[in-house]
Amino acid sequence: MSAAVARVATGTDHDWFAAYVGHCQRLGCSDRALRDRLRCARAFLAVHPDLHGWMSQPVAERMVELKRSRAWPLVVFLIGTGRLRLDLELAGAKNLTGLARVVEAQHANDFAAARAAGLRLGWTPGWVDTVLGECLAVLLAWHGGPVADLSTDVVAQFDEQLGVTMTLSRSSLRAYRARLASLRQLLFEIDVLDQPPRRRPWSRTLEQRFTEVAMAEPIRAVLLRYVHTRASVLRPRSVESLVGDLLPFAEFLTTRHPEVTSLARLQRSHVEEFLSWNRTRPWRGRKSRPQPVSVAVAQSGVLSLRNLLEDIAAWGWAEAPSRRLVFAADIPKLDRALPRALTPDVDARLMAAVIALPDPFARAGLQVLRGTGLRVGELLDLELGAVVDYGPAGTWLRVPLGKLATERTVPLDEPTLAALDQWAHRRGSHRPIPHPRTHKPTDFMFTEHGRRLGATRLRNGLLAAVTTAGLHDPTGRPLTVTPHQLRHTYATTLANAGMSLQALMALLGHVTPEMTIRYATLASPTLRGAYDEAMGKMRRQLTLTPVGRPIVPDKVSWLASEMLKTRVAHGYCSRHESQGPCPYANICETCDNYTPAAEFEPALTDQLTDVQALQADAADRGWTGEEERHRHVAQALQNHLHTLRPR
Repeated sequence: MSAAVARVATGTDHDWFAAYVGHCQRLGCSDRALRDRLRCARAFLAVHPDLHGWMSQPVAERMVELKRSRAWPLVVFLIGTGRLRLDLELAGAKNLTGLARVVEAQHANDFAAARAAGLRLGWTPGWVDTVLGECLAVLLAWHGGPVADLSTDVVAQFDEQLGVTMTLSRSSLRAYRARLASLRQLLFEIDVLDQPPRRRPWSRTLEQRFTEVAMAEPIRAVLLRYVHTRASVLRPRSVESLVGDLLPFAEFLTTRHPEVTSLARLQRSHVEEFLSWNRTRPWRGRKSRPQPVSVAVAQSGVLSLRNLLEDIAAWGWAEAPSRRLVFAADIPKLDRALPRALTPDVDARLMAAVIALPDPFARAGLQVLRGTGLRVGELLDLELGAVVDYGPAGTWLRVPLGKLATERTVPLDEPTLAALDQWAHRRGSHRPIPHPRTHKPTDFMFTEHGRRLGATRLRNGLLAAVTTAGLHDPTGRPLTVTPHQLRHTYATTLANAGMSLQALMALLGHVTPEMTIRYATLASPTLRGAYDEAMGKMRRQLTLTPVGRPIVPDKVSWLASEMLKTRVAHGYCSRHESQGPCPYANICETCDNYTPAAEFEPALTDQLTDVQALQADAADRGWTGEEERHRHVAQALQNHLHTLRPR
């Protein structure tokens, strides 16, 4: 430090001024730059000896003074070291140059831990620096104190004041909150916060949702009380469904019958009018659509209303109607549609495209859905320890409590196990996340950057796979395929392969046989066998030979019949055209492992003659596929006879 700088650096009444001089020296300032900074600081302090009073001035006045006095390096040092508290008005108006460096120097260990956590989560170094320098540093400067003093409430208050206080554009505010969401994740990873960031921070409380819909206060009170009572035993999504059913009913009463201010005054006529309105009411909420609700939604609304009225009557609530108002006949009936399984060719083309998807989560998740028959919610709830090796019994997947609150295990084939292994390898490690139902720390399988993944990427992956595979509906548009159809395809394939209903019921996690038996009616081998037997009785009756002799059709009439005919060495096959060609036709004669014996040369010669006649007959009829099949068999028979006859 030169003598000129030393003169400027001394002689102040502030005990922290020496620390500021040392801070400027650590920044690597030249003597001239250091002398200029210290002169600006002394001049600023001479005009504003009360720094806290100056910080309380309107932000516009402070901005003018900072530009005139060039004292921002001094102010940022005082804010970064905790001697002054940053207000969000100044943060929104001023570029906080240098603040991150000062704050990080004060909390070096905490910043190092947060930086390591961010890199462990798979974030880019640039994004980690952005979150720490432009969010954590600002939060600490605003709140004061160490990182350990931060809490969920402090971060929430900071988030709330961002939109109220800072004069930011919508895009800038959105960017700030994106950094804040990542900061919450970092603070959770280093054990500062107890809860990770919510997936939907905009979600509202039950009280807020019931306040947003106009209704009489007594009705609002009883509905809210009922939902809170049911929420103690229902799962979160069931509570969401219940609220979605009761709010339209309250809306109906308020609009159509404002005189009904208590459920005790409900009459059957009100319910009948609601039943008519409910079936034609429009969609509401985040997924509102300009069309009437589906039958399933209408049914759910009536069921929830019936349960509400019956429950509060059974519980003895004073608000309960005096008599029963909703009956079984009022419940809309649902169609019993068959499972929408993919056909084998579509299934094969789709899964071939899935394996090539660029998104690793969609690639792994869709393979697991198809290979295990899981529901999407069960897939997303899988834990790291869900894959269990039972030795000789093979590798199984432990499926957690899902839609029907039952656990089960499902055997894994090699491709599905490989998909799970690949995902687990790239997933990385992070702090366990509280389970949404049990609130216990849980290592979920499908997480990325420390956060749980949702179903949107699975649906997008399916859409991309359908496009890649070139699958279209009859109108030429891309085929609509949902993740749940992979479960239908899994179950239908097993049912058609002969798996018992009891085993299929256990694999799918069904609690009643009625849920499983639907798969047994879709392309069922049993039904097909009964159909084939009936079709056989409708065919042309073949002439029977005398008793004691084999049943052989008249060869000339058989060759001329309108059937898909197959000539084998030991007899004849007549298959109705509606059944299509037999997949086993002449499978032995055309097999590479078939070895003819010399004693069967006459039979093979006779078979070749008939096959060549069948080939000519198929050509005359325009049966191209049958002609090619017989040509292939004839060529095989000629090769076999060539090996038997001496050269």
